[in-house]
Order: sequence, then structure tokens, then C-alpha cells
Amino acid sequence: MKLSIIIIGDEILLGRVTDTNSGLIARTFSEIGWEVADVRTVGDKAADIREAIEASLSKSELVLTTGGLGPTRDDITKGVMTEIFGGTLEEDKDVTVNIGRIFDERGLTINELTRSQAWVPTSCRVIMNRLGTAPLMWFERDGKVLVAMPGVPFETRGMLPEVRAQVSARFGNAGHIMHREFTVTGITESDLAERLADFEDAIPDGFKIAYLPSPGEILLRLDGAPDAPDEIFNTCAAKLRDELKPYLAGEGKLSPAEIALHKLRSHKWTLATAESCTGGNIAHLFTEIAGCSDTFTGGVVSYANDVKMGVLGVKPSTLESDGAVSEATVRQMAEGVARTCCSDCSVATSGIAGPGGGSDEKPVGTVWIAAHTPEQTVARLFRFSGDRTAVIDRASAAAINLLCSLL
Repeated sequence: MKLSIIIIGDEILLGRVTDTNSGLIARTFSEIGWEVADVRTVGDKAADIREAIEASLSKSELVLTTGGLGPTRDDITKGVMTEIFGGTLEEDKDVTVNIGRIFDERGLTINELTRSQAWVPTSCRVIMNRLGTAPLMWFERDGKVLVAMPGVPFETRGMLPEVRAQVSARFGNAGHIMHREFTVTGITESDLAERLADFEDAIPDGFKIAYLPSPGEILLRLDGAPDAPDEIFNTCAAKLRDELKPYLAGEGKLSPAEIALHKLRSHKWTLATAESCTGGNIAHLFTEIAGCSDTFTGGVVSYANDVKMGVLGVKPSTLESDGAVSEATVRQMAEGVARTCCSDCSVATSGIAGPGGGSDEKPVGTVWIAAHTPEQTVARLFRFSGDRTAVIDRASAAAINLLCSLL
């Protein structure tokens, strides 16, 4: 069965806000057998929203929309839904109570615009939004379902499991899709494809491999044919796992930080970070993982040389003779932050993220990275391409992967 996703909002269409909802929805429903037919982004225009909905209903059994349910005048999705599915807008008393609860918890006073969110089409079934004021709305027509969801990412993320459960109850099993995912590090996508060429040539008909690269890692997905016996799929997955050694970090989607935490915990070691050019991004990658406090002790963003010397103990003579972007400096940064934050292990970065600041000797993208454990300190020189964001992302992943290689 097919799923269409519609993302509504001028802010998304114009690129001012990044769409994270469509990918989350697609992953959530593909896991239970739904085929994603298409993803559309439309602005806050009634005609465009209506056209997208009608086109999606013509090709898919399920349509999920996000956005356009807020209290402002450009949030017109409810009106369009009423035109398409019929009925009138009426107040839902339970939604009014839910809005009052949320405002009480936040210590705010409800205004009339927010109160108007309790008015919903009589043609829908309301799914109460526990996380926000805009209710979810379930519509049906000719055996097909449309669910209108809020556009706020954390509300979408929090309510999606309930939507998936209700969709499964309505449609049953959308199909048996076998897949296995492996996280691979320490090898480029092209080298990995070359390594797996013979394996891909030999896999059964209907099986396929998808390469999903991101900075510092590759997620490799094996999909089996819908009618393939479990035994054949499991045998194929086991062979693939063997082919991936020694680059296999683990099964499933694992970030470099998750892999590092697992390895650190196996040693019962703690971690700290010292960052210059990455500006705290490495610490962020660890602290966004729930439960990391048992391993991550803290970090220092040592952008200025005075901080490198005063907090991390980098020698003034090192900075004078070798410069901030050097092997000697990052080694001392890594060892210094381990002392400062009372950790067993650490990583340190110092480089030139750009777009300015480079030289012939040290062009933009030059980054020295060090990783420290109780057993050794290792430093590596990297040259990253791309803009400032790309350099920061790649340097962060490389630092974590360097640590993993020591662990």
C-alpha cells in the first residue's frame, strides 16, 4: 500500500526552515511495509494545498500532512480540508480543555486566536495532541485516509507512534518487508561498493543494497524480496555481515557518537572534549544521546589561545613555534581537557573551518585532531573539503572515529 506525504508551509517552501518531518514519517511507515509514493512541499495557498491533497488521494491509500494548523491567518489547512471532505467548523470541547491545560502548564493566558484551534471540521475524527494546541485530524473518503498533523517537529515526532498505531489498526499489515541495516565506518562509499561488488552480483533476485552515506559513516541497508523465505534473507544478511568486517560498527542505524559511547562503556572509561574549530559540535553529538552522562564528563570550547593555555594547559612555546593548528597543540589540548574534566579519554580539534583564515601552508579545511586514552595519545592531520558547515561536520565525525579506532 502507498503513502503520500505533504509538507505545508511557506517557511519550508522558501527554505527558511528545514523539513525534518517528511523523512521521519517516511522511515516510520516504511518500517511497517508502506511504500512512500511521493513527498510534496506546498506553501500556504489554499489552491496549492487542495491540488496536492487531491493528487495524493488519487494515488495513495494513506496521506499524511504536516503544517498549516496553527492559530495565525496563514494557517488555512482546516478550511481546505472542510472544502474537500465536507462538514462545517465546530468547536470540539475536549480540544478546548486540552488547550487550557497546556496554557495553564506554561503559565500563559489563552488568546482568541489560540482558542480558535479548537474549531475543527465535523467531517474529521480528532486525535488529541498531547504536546501542543493544534489537534490532529483523521479524514476518510472512498476507503482512503488522510491524517492532518501539526508541523512543529517535536509534536510530529511525539504523536507519530499513535498515528502509526491507528493506521495499522485501520489497514492491518501493509506488507512484509524484510530489511537489515548495518553501520559502517572507516571506508569510503566507492571503496565499500567495490568491496561488495561480487556479493551484490550473487545476491538473489529481488534483493538489493542501498548505500546511505553521512559524515563519518555509511548506513548500508539490505532489502529482501517480499516473497523471499526468512531463511534465505537471514543467510544473505549473515554473509553481508561477514563481508563488512573489519569496517562494521554495528547493526542498525548508529551514529559515530553512539558507537563511541558503547566502546567507552565497555572499558568503563569516561570522555571529555576540547574543541576549537568544531565549536562544541562534538560535545553536542554526545549530549544529544540520552543517558550519556554516565560517560561524558564535559567539554571546553577553546577558541582563543588564552583558553588553550589557561584552561587546557597548552604551552605558550608550542603555540608560538607550531601555531594553534598543529599536532603538538591538539595533543596538549586532548591531554589537558582529560585532566581538567577528570576523564579517562578525550578528543581535541584545532583547524581552519573557513571561509577565511587559510594560507598556502594551512588552507581552509586543514584540521588537526587528537584522541587520547589512558594508553596513548594519537594525532592526525585532515584536509576536508566543503563549506564551513561541512568542515565542522566532517571534522567532528573524524574525531569520534579516531577515538573509536583507539578503543
